[in-house]
Amino acid sequence: MKICLWVVFVVLAFAKAYPQGPPITADKPIMLGGNSFTMKTLTEIRNTERGTAAYVPVMLHYLPTANSLVALHVPLISYDLNGINGTDLADMKVMGKYQFYRKDGTGKTFRMVAKTLQTLPTGAEIDLVDISTGKYSGYYGVVSGYETLKYGISTEVGYNWMPDGTLDEFRTKLGFGLPLLKPQYPNKQLNLYFEYSSMWLHERDWYQLLYAQGVQYAMKNITLDLALQLPLVQDVSAGRELNYSLFIGARYTF
Repeated sequence: MKICLWVVFVVLAFAKAYPQGPPITADKPIMLGGNSFTMKTLTEIRNTERGTAAYVPVMLHYLPTANSLVALHVPLISYDLNGINGTDLADMKVMGKYQFYRKDGTGKTFRMVAKTLQTLPTGAEIDLVDISTGKYSGYYGVVSGYETLKYGISTEVGYNWMPDGTLDEFRTKLGFGLPLLKPQYPNKQLNLYFEYSSMWLHERDWYQLLYAQGVQYAMKNITLDLALQLPLVQDVSAGRELNYSLFIGARYTF
């Protein structure tokens, strides 16, 4: 009950937002401009063969310049896994991004960003990948994106290094965005997202290919996200399979 109230509070608190957010389960290199802040959340309800966990992060993003970003993610988690349950702080994260390439055209742009995500061991040691492991890890990758008025394409390739664990991971992502409404003012958008995530944890010999179908609604200064992620390919240890993940998000930029 507590985690449900926390989810509702966070989503409503961040509901006011500038439109056209990033892909829901992926990332993109488009930045809003220097000296701006974004408060956002992307709640994940993850159901696996072990049980269910609800992950609710509060994320503060700051752009010192038009081509750089730093961020702090403070997450709460509620879980019931193999009969073990609790509500705790999950692994906090610090992110940095730097846009090193940009080429603009009429009604289109292509950009590339170097990205790092430092995961701090503040969470419970419940072995929830990318949520709560209680171990330090450092992710290093490159995000690219091509956007036009008719569609958007984003990619990400990177490696997550965990020196004191067995979750070293090669990660790739591919996303497609499709706006259903013509550009208009005041802003009103309805966007569909088709997103693929590939994760190879070579130390455990695990592999997953996931697909997320998402929808994003934006009207004036409000942006809301909803996505359902399902496994396409799973080669993991018995009892560790993902059944589905549900994502609910909102953001506010100032």
